[in-house]
Amino acid sequence: MFFKNLKKKLLVIFISVLFSIPNFVFAYSDYVIPGGENVGILVNAKGIIVVGMYKVNDGYPGKDASLKVGDIITKINGVDVKNISDMVEEIDNSNNKESIKITYLRDDKKNDTTLKLVKQNDGVYRTGLYVKDSVNGIGTLTYIDPKTNIYGALGHEIIESNTNQRLDIKDGKIYKSDVTGINKSERGNPGEKEAKYYPETTFGTIEENTESGIFGKYSAQIPNKEKIEVASNNEVKEGKATMRTVLNGNEVKDYEINILKINLDESDTKNILFEITDQELLDKTGGIVQGMSGSPIIQDDKIIGAVTHVVVDNTKMGYGIFITTMLKEAEN
Repeated sequence: MFFKNLKKKLLVIFISVLFSIPNFVFAYSDYVIPGGENVGILVNAKGIIVVGMYKVNDGYPGKDASLKVGDIITKINGVDVKNISDMVEEIDNSNNKESIKITYLRDDKKNDTTLKLVKQNDGVYRTGLYVKDSVNGIGTLTYIDPKTNIYGALGHEIIESNTNQRLDIKDGKIYKSDVTGINKSERGNPGEKEAKYYPETTFGTIEENTESGIFGKYSAQIPNKEKIEVASNNEVKEGKATMRTVLNGNEVKDYEINILKINLDESDTKNILFEITDQELLDKTGGIVQGMSGSPIIQDDKIIGAVTHVVVDNTKMGYGIFITTMLKEAEN
């Protein structure tokens, strides 16, 4: 529930992607530090993503160059470009102001094309492309492994909202963010947390963006909280549990939920179907809201998973991923 552009026709947010777990022994810790903290998330893409096109005069330069939404620009006139600033600089330095040569990736295959530039009355050359090189938002920290300082958050991948594709990241960071308000959920329309960002206060790096969450090294001081035991998948049961999250400022609180169904298929990321039963939470949020992704789920004093999805047709219900899936992914 990290991004705000949701498709209401979907039954749940962030349809899960099948993935396989290598058949070897993992060495993650039996005890982790539970999260629940709201965090800002900034990820930088591997290249410059084409996220849209606009009309210039009577045509579309991007379409004429056979570019498509989702293409990743890696070179301008043969020079590597890592971000939009690099792209603008290379266009400004180009000897040919009428066109530029673009190298781009589509489905991991390298392609070349020529993009015509269109000069406007203000003297500025237009490309006809909407591009993006980073994504910013909020989510919830799930855990920190005290042995390795590896953390996990979100419980699902970061999707670029315009292309609806998992973002192939170069790097990123998690940082301080306080919740300032809640737009409540209602049937057919999940709400969201509103937040204030403090990007100068970094908590850790982002090194992986996977189907089961984002992972990296926690570089700030480890929170002074009691460690909690990791539950095996077979220990998870139907009935009472709690989810840990922030609804105001940076105050982490536990809220009651009821686990309705358990899916032991480790190739699926929707393992825990639950409903919110905590009246305080329902009064404040109307159900699950965007920004709760990654909120740890605790049962019998053990961490069992993390919140990942909201059921759009009934926002009091949602899904969670097994904590063991996140811990295994962090070790890959």
